[in-house]
Order: sequence, then C-alpha cells, then structure tokens
Amino acid sequence: MMTDALDDTAPVTVIRNIGPAQAEVLARAGIHTARALRDLGAHEAYRAILKTGTAPHFIMYYVLHMALQGRPWNDCKGAEKDALRVQFDALKTGEAKAGNNPDLEKLLNTIGTGLRR
Repeated sequence: MMTDALDDTAPVTVIRNIGPAQAEVLARAGIHTARALRDLGAHEAYRAILKTGTAPHFIMYYVLHMALQGRPWNDCKGAEKDALRVQFDALKTGEAKAGNNPDLEKLLNTIGTGLRR
C-alpha cells in the first residue's frame, strides 16, 4: 500500500514517475491530487489531458500507467506496451472524432478565449 493512499490532499508528485512537469500538465486537466489521479485511472486522466489541448504523446500515456502501478516508467515493454499503444491510438482517434483538436485549443488559449469546455 502506498503512503499517499490515506491522504486525499497529497499532490500527484507523491506518485512515482510524476514530476513537476507532469504535475503541471495534470493540473491543467484539473487533476491536482494523487487520490484524484488514482480515482480517474491513467486512461481517463489522459483523456482529460487531451481535452486541455495538450498534443497526444504516447510516452506520457504509458508513463501514467506505470506510475499508477508503482513501476519504473521504462518498465513498459513488449506485448504490454503494444496493448497500451492500441488503447492510446483509439483514445487519440476518438477524441479527434469528438472534435478535440489540440491545435485549435492552443490557438484559442493563446488569443485569450481560454480552453473550450
């Protein structure tokens, strides 16, 4: 059992592999605590990240999976990595079909309208 499991206010950075840069990306997606990230799970957390306009990146996707399992980020290999790639590609495609366009989101945010909700 991880020590942050009992503390609902622990930051996401208490989870192995989640550093300051990843924490910023998660915060933009509204995920501020380790509990919130664990409750969402890696797949849905990554969906929330995509909705902020962050460009899809497979390494970030599988690092979230490894982090929530308490494993080193580079432990994802072989068939497991291949299966995660299929899930990542399906998520990315699904979000694109739903109108989630990272480039448009970045443009809207840059000109001051903020992210679409």
